[in-house]
Amino acid sequence: MSSPSYPTTAAADLQQDLIRAGFYPQMIQDVLAEAMFARPVLDHYVHLETHFDRTEVHRHITVLVLSDSALFIIHVDDQQLDEHGSEIVAQVSTEMIALKRIASVATSYVFHQPQHYRTGEEVRELTFGLSWNGTTRLDIAPAGCGDPECDADHGATGTAQPEDLVIRVSAEADGQSAVNKARGFAVRLRQATDF
Repeated sequence: MSSPSYPTTAAADLQQDLIRAGFYPQMIQDVLAEAMFARPVLDHYVHLETHFDRTEVHRHITVLVLSDSALFIIHVDDQQLDEHGSEIVAQVSTEMIALKRIASVATSYVFHQPQHYRTGEEVRELTFGLSWNGTTRLDIAPAGCGDPECDADHGATGTAQPEDLVIRVSAEADGQSAVNKARGFAVRLRQATDF
């Protein structure tokens, strides 16, 4: 598959943010081009996270791309298959959500020293979540009863958890610019899904 072309400023900005993130930018661009099927890029947000697990560093990236009638979500995790890090695999997942299916765009703001708040004060932390009732995770286990002597089959019990998207950004971890970008994207996404 050929590389996508970027005729608009919004698409060129997306390409620059992917290159700046430095986490398999060409692979993400190619997967995104296939997922979007020539739809225009109107807006985007790129969220790169790093987690430390004892002696290993794990990174993953979530890319949100707003088009005229849909939101595209690309998520990439990589994993090292050997001790030396020479064998790496990347798992890429894509989801396309029609804007009319997005049920909610929730935002939570953290302001430091709110007693000194002035209009225009920057948000120091932002969490925004999207709900579209897309994927649900089922946790099922055998049901039991309180009788330790009982060996009857009581069926199954479980929970269903929606697996929609939540992103948290903080100025201390990600920089104030990342918080501002996330806030702007959440506002524009809310406007695009206004019903």
